[in-house]
Amino acid sequence: MHITFSPAAVSKLTPYLTDGSKQLKLLHDIEGCGCVVSGVPVLTLIQETTVDDQESNGDPFSFLYEPRHEVFYDPHLRIDYDPARSSFILKSDNQIYTNNLRFIP
Repeated sequence: MHITFSPAAVSKLTPYLTDGSKQLKLLHDIEGCGCVVSGVPVLTLIQETTVDDQESNGDPFSFLYEPRHEVFYDPHLRIDYDPARSSFILKSDNQIYTNNLRFIP
């Protein structure tokens, strides 16, 4: 899995990553969804990895994800940020996953 971050997303995320204490993670949140297929993507910052986390190179940020959830996403993703709506957008060449990607700092 690979994520390219737009210049607007890089600008918004950089202040959270400058001290190097946290890492980005694309999380497939299934809390309250009933099953894994109904999960929603969430972009979060974590301080410690788990045994389920795999690191992937992104452009310009590396990020973590859980390989068991990559089946729900295209191999090449993009994250953009819309300042007018104060929201991140997760998309690929094939689809828009969400126009309101939740970000948990």
